[in-house]
Amino acid sequence: MVFYRILALVALLSTAGACAAGSNLPQAVSSTASSRPGVGVPVLPATIERDVGAAYPDAALQDYVDRVGQKLVRSSGLAGTYRFVVLDLPVVNAHALANYVFVTRGLLAVLDDEAELAAALGHELGHLTQRHAAQRARARQGVLEAAVEAAAVTGSVTVGRSVARDGLIALRRYSREQELEADRIGVGYVVQAGYRSTAMVSLIDRLRQQSQLEAQLLGEAPDTFDQRSATATHPAPIERKEALQAAGVSVPGESGRPAYLAAIDGMSVDDPPDEGFVRGREFLHPTLRLAFEAPRDFRLFNDQDGILGVGRDRSLLYFACSTDVVPGRLDEWMRNTLKPTPTDIRTTEIDGAEAAIGARPRGSDTGLGQARYVMVRHGARICFFNLLSEGPDRDRRIEVLINAARSFRTLSASEAASLRPYRLRVVSEGASPAQLAARLPYGDLKMERLLVLNGVDTPAELARLPQVKVVDP
Repeated sequence: MVFYRILALVALLSTAGACAAGSNLPQAVSSTASSRPGVGVPVLPATIERDVGAAYPDAALQDYVDRVGQKLVRSSGLAGTYRFVVLDLPVVNAHALANYVFVTRGLLAVLDDEAELAAALGHELGHLTQRHAAQRARARQGVLEAAVEAAAVTGSVTVGRSVARDGLIALRRYSREQELEADRIGVGYVVQAGYRSTAMVSLIDRLRQQSQLEAQLLGEAPDTFDQRSATATHPAPIERKEALQAAGVSVPGESGRPAYLAAIDGMSVDDPPDEGFVRGREFLHPTLRLAFEAPRDFRLFNDQDGILGVGRDRSLLYFACSTDVVPGRLDEWMRNTLKPTPTDIRTTEIDGAEAAIGARPRGSDTGLGQARYVMVRHGARICFFNLLSEGPDRDRRIEVLINAARSFRTLSASEAASLRPYRLRVVSEGASPAQLAARLPYGDLKMERLLVLNGVDTPAELARLPQVKVVDP
């Protein structure tokens, strides 16, 4: 139970739309299963599934995405076997690992047509064919070896650290160059497959719109993700767009919008049920049959490892459950096991179950902030909240966070059974943009969410679309 996990999740939220090129080591993949229609829901090797997550259990959608990917491979004459897989994740992401190219449900939801899907797959193929991950690994090893040698020759650890810092900054620039190269290569694959050459640019626009929406959700300025940074590993969306436009590639081609919208119609846009659902300020888990409610100004984000809550004043809440056995009383376990040892440990009950609350000692990682641990027994599991507030109102805010932890409760069997994921629907009815926005099952930013979902900037543009994507509960 450490707060670096919270900070890591905050960093993760700021990279939506980024890709990550993985290892290029060969894997045992059946060439027959990868190239023929009707491959169904892929069964990923256990080592890969552990890293990327599970495949989305929709055979028709998996087949469709794989067909688009195989079209790129055939038209470009690429050697080797590749597999294209939809991951059962609502975050907007795409990446490559071994001979697999992965796209998430979240990315599919914000794309507008098959050409943009081809652009996303082509970008990741570019990483694989250029062996970018292996190149970065070699470069990183060279940086570390140079730093060690500099420290040994000079007898100064400070010199070694300086060499490492300069080398790693150069490596970040190298990673940015690889992203731009993958864009250029991906455009080539897209054009050779007969798609419109503008698909990579419009893909970047989709990712930029999604990033701006996520900035709004976190209370940040909308242009946060447009800012260039010398230490960033990915170029800003505007930088990628400018680089592509400077290349001057303009080739007409197909978009495949009707086929694409038909493929994603009915797709889940939620977390998998076994990871629970965020419903406004509430988190509800139908499998574990539990729920809690965050403070009014908080937004909740579901991650595979737990739930992150971020307040407007940057107070943080992290929730997770563990099957680890905690023998004896929770307060005693907290006192004897957690380091640094919490102070002001007290026993309590939450939802009629045993619970314990402790304070992290001031000055032990949290500066002048207030930090609390809350542990609750939930059947055979131990569920816990890590709470942190560092603002000027931290004493009052930490009590608000503790009260949120006290909202933890067990769901009834009927409540759990009634929970269903939200679904993306494609409609062509004559409803107005305002009526369509009102239909979305979210508490705020309804029009903004609807515009981003459909890749347009204004309600007037939305009204001109022959088909519109919405989300239904």
